[in-house]
Amino acid sequence: MAMLDPEDRAASGRAAEAEAAARSPREPATLLEESWRDFVWAEVWTRPCLPMRPRLIVAMASAATCGLEESQIDDFVRGALVGGHLSLAELREAALHLAVYAGWGNGGRLDRAVTRVAGELDLPPAHVPPICPEPWDAQARNDGGHAAFAKVMTFAPGPPGSPYLQAINNFVFGEMWRRPGLDEASRRWITLVGVCESAAEIPIRSHIHAAMASGNCTGEQMLEFVVQYGTHAGWPKASRINAVVQEMIGKVAKGLPWNG
Repeated sequence: MAMLDPEDRAASGRAAEAEAAARSPREPATLLEESWRDFVWAEVWTRPCLPMRPRLIVAMASAATCGLEESQIDDFVRGALVGGHLSLAELREAALHLAVYAGWGNGGRLDRAVTRVAGELDLPPAHVPPICPEPWDAQARNDGGHAAFAKVMTFAPGPPGSPYLQAINNFVFGEMWRRPGLDEASRRWITLVGVCESAAEIPIRSHIHAAMASGNCTGEQMLEFVVQYGTHAGWPKASRINAVVQEMIGKVAKGLPWNG
């Protein structure tokens, strides 16, 4: 096995930082900053198993929920816009989706970052349609939520027998998941960050299984998600997610449900 040169590693990190953040790389001033360049940028961001669009989505969602600085969230948003990986309208949808799965406070952190970077780049406002522009029939909304749940989660929902379950059926699946402004696979990556941060057993297991069973991502990509998520959330959290991912890869391969 060939030896790795530290100078080559640092150069790779600077190149990855410049591409992902759409700005000049910054020279590290501390040991922690050096680790960003030589591990996070040089080794994680250059891995081939996850394309740049989902990697940026996971990074910005993780940055907003795991306590990264505003400038770091801005970097990922800028990289998405300048690199043409996501549009301004898609980023507005991403902020809404993150709000549902990680709380409106965290969604607001991402939304404000989008506003800052859009101003920095002097972009015109994006056309984003209202949540529900027309009057709705309650039964049609309920039925639409049931259908969207079954498609996204790959199993039929139970009856919404509490206010919490009604909100999930009517708003989360009846409105948000059905919005055309962001594709299902991109919504899936944001959802995974939110449920992983929640540490809630059922959402973690069911959403990881559904991500692969729906065809939104492969097992290899899901394993790569764990690496990307772990750089922001920490290895102890990622360790738990890694175990579930490996279990669910096996279940999906055998055609088994997440709880079977």
